Amino acid sequence: MKQYVVGVDVGGTNIKLGVVGPSGQVIVRNSFATKPFASSRIKLIAALAREIEASILTAGLNKNQIAGVGIGFPGLIDYEKGIVRFLPNIPGWKRVPLKSILQNKIKLPVYIDNDVKIITLAESKFGAGRGVRNLICMTLGTGVGAGLILNGQLYRGEDNAAGELGHMPLNEHGPKCNCGGFGCFETYVGNRPLLKLAAHVMGKPGITLEETFVLAEKGNKKALLFWKTAAGHIGNGLVGIVNLLNPRMIIIGGGISHNQKFLFKTITDTIRHRAMSLQGSAFKIKRAKFKDDAGIIGAYVLVTHAQR
Repeated sequence: MKQYVVGVDVGGTNIKLGVVGPSGQVIVRNSFATKPFASSRIKLIAALAREIEASILTAGLNKNQIAGVGIGFPGLIDYEKGIVRFLPNIPGWKRVPLKSILQNKIKLPVYIDNDVKIITLAESKFGAGRGVRNLICMTLGTGVGAGLILNGQLYRGEDNAAGELGHMPLNEHGPKCNCGGFGCFETYVGNRPLLKLAAHVMGKPGITLEETFVLAEKGNKKALLFWKTAAGHIGNGLVGIVNLLNPRMIIIGGGISHNQKFLFKTITDTIRHRAMSLQGSAFKIKRAKFKDDAGIIGAYVLVTHAQR
């Protein structure tokens, strides 16, 4: 019976793989560095094929037991056609028909999607959002992304491009963003602007977010002010989304979500203060349940949903 899925989470630094069983448990994990293969699309695809097949063997399975392979990419993906449109952090990936190429190599069904959408599937099916019909799952890191579950279904948008929360403009005269716009959410709460804010508030150029967290734990007033300011920016950015979509839950993942102690209350208070009263009282915030396994588990959900 084909009840296992190989999940692959492609990142600019590392590529994580896992074999996932029927209840969402990861039974085998593996990873390898992206950089040695990043300069050659052909080499990276060959490495993916090789590591997928190796993971199946390590799990003690054969291909007759594998329902398919799900892969998440940090970029624009045509889910329906199985095409990688563009990967901003891995060169050479434009309009690549990866689904058909990889299926021919490994002789298994392949499904590809944006990485944050796949993380959202994991959190909705098995994680913090289990049983919730309307939620936003956002990731905070170098960039800011989101996945939307609306009426119990992943919302993709007309071109599978929905969820670009980081590029929602907050200020038409704000900082220039990498997307070409101005004053995008990401220009206030991405890692780079937060590091700049931390250096200003702390009066210490080069300070890391981890250092500010340690200082906040010790009661340092400047560090506490920094995290309160950062949380206020995040909350302000989410007010419009709460008013527009009326979610029951906002799930927050990514590196700084580990600092929920200094984030979640201020984010919640900011939204409740600024959002419309009905929408502002309807939501709650949770930290994402899955960390390194999120993309792998979400890939299982992607494959099983696609094959229904």
